[in-house]
Amino acid sequence: METHHLIVLVLFFSLVFLEIVFTKFFSKKGQRKKDGIVEFFSFFQILFFAQPLAFFTAYTLTDFYLPSLGGVISEWSVISIIALLLIFDDMTQYWWHRICHSVPVLYNLHRPHHDPEYLSIRVVYRNGLFYYLLMPGLWFAGILVYMGAGWVYAGYIVVKQLVIFGAHTDLRWDKKLYEIKALNPLMWVLERTISTPATHWAHHGKHLADENTHYKGNYGNLLFIWDMIFGTAKITRKYPKEIGVENLPEVSALTQLLWPIFRSPSSENQTE
Repeated sequence: METHHLIVLVLFFSLVFLEIVFTKFFSKKGQRKKDGIVEFFSFFQILFFAQPLAFFTAYTLTDFYLPSLGGVISEWSVISIIALLLIFDDMTQYWWHRICHSVPVLYNLHRPHHDPEYLSIRVVYRNGLFYYLLMPGLWFAGILVYMGAGWVYAGYIVVKQLVIFGAHTDLRWDKKLYEIKALNPLMWVLERTISTPATHWAHHGKHLADENTHYKGNYGNLLFIWDMIFGTAKITRKYPKEIGVENLPEVSALTQLLWPIFRSPSSENQTE
């Protein structure tokens, strides 16, 4: 396992520890037995199967079919390579995320992420296997590393995962910062630049009637800027009253993890 992967795991389990200490990590509000099952298997299937498979398949195919691309950007400036990663990894993830909320059949791949009635570091990797296998950003990342993104990608992915972890955690680190008036200018910029708990929790809100819920927007992962640019942003600095999916029937843990291989009768063509 490479260094940046170890750093990501250390960050992840550090937040797990903090949630155990400061929140009800093992007994979240509205938790069902299947939630723990889905989260346990999701963690392993993304980190140790889906992500490496997509990444290294893209890397290998590029090496086989387009070997002339090897190392072509290795001499580029760090800023230029980061810009490529933001466009081909983070922006494409924004659009993949948005499409999965807009196309009913694809929502089955992403629904596991919204199914629990709570938010926590536990939910970060909670998605169907094929949501990640089909995620364009993972494939583009493999290509860009082959092209020479290398160590820049390693640093980028650590920062990105830290932001994503911070947006999901039940610690809600931004809440106290909003109360400090001197930090208002900084927070105004920050909440429009990266995903924060308040903006991302709005995306996980259960009821559109709740003014702090916006599950048809706030799709950004690392950068919230994409929501600002593409007109899907909503900033309230508050949290939704309830978390979860609205007006959808229950589906099994197996359907959540492996749709469309396993399907519950109620899982067809659903969307919030």
